[in-house]
Amino acid sequence: MSDDQTPADSKLTTSKRRWAAEGKFLTGRISRPEAERLPPGQHLVKNWPVLDLGQQPVISTDTWRLEVRGLVETPLILTWTAFQAIEQSNKTSDIHCVTTWSRYDNKWKGVSTRDLLDLAMPKPEAAYVMLTSYDGYTTNLPLSDFAAEDAILATAWEGLPLTPEHGGPMRLVVPHLYFWKSAKWLRRIELMPADQGGFWEKNGYHIYGDPWREQRYSDD
Repeated sequence: MSDDQTPADSKLTTSKRRWAAEGKFLTGRISRPEAERLPPGQHLVKNWPVLDLGQQPVISTDTWRLEVRGLVETPLILTWTAFQAIEQSNKTSDIHCVTTWSRYDNKWKGVSTRDLLDLAMPKPEAAYVMLTSYDGYTTNLPLSDFAAEDAILATAWEGLPLTPEHGGPMRLVVPHLYFWKSAKWLRRIELMPADQGGFWEKNGYHIYGDPWREQRYSDD
């Protein structure tokens, strides 16, 4: 698939568009106290469900590249070896999917997004990030959220290399937003002056996606 080609529709894509139109999974509760660990409308799982756009690209670490471009002082194109040479971090976080499941205490290893940004040096006018994956998927978020303390470019989960079905060899993890913002198979990070929607944001999903405010769909 070309760099900017929109992913083809799949059964999941069609279902999620219908969920957005119907307001499925909304509980009617605006928020809960942030001291409560489980966001509104969510249920706990022990496994890690797999959701994607109907294809799971298999990317060799020999050919893998991560590009950081846009409003940065130092654009980057990192090979796997160069990415692994960046200081490695370990983080533990909960994750929350818009399809209502949550999983506690996930253990990640990889590169902190802050450490990557230290290398690229965002320009003062950079305020948002667009993420592009190897399957053509895109999603957006504010730069401040991408740079959250617990955000990580993960290459391992629970002590093992991240599997292709879960976004390996590397995916983004931004725990405080719904998990569609944590792009799998990440290949490009572009810093921008203004916000713009990615794939799901253009298909009825919320531009921001805060689980604690139940921002599932565009009118939430």
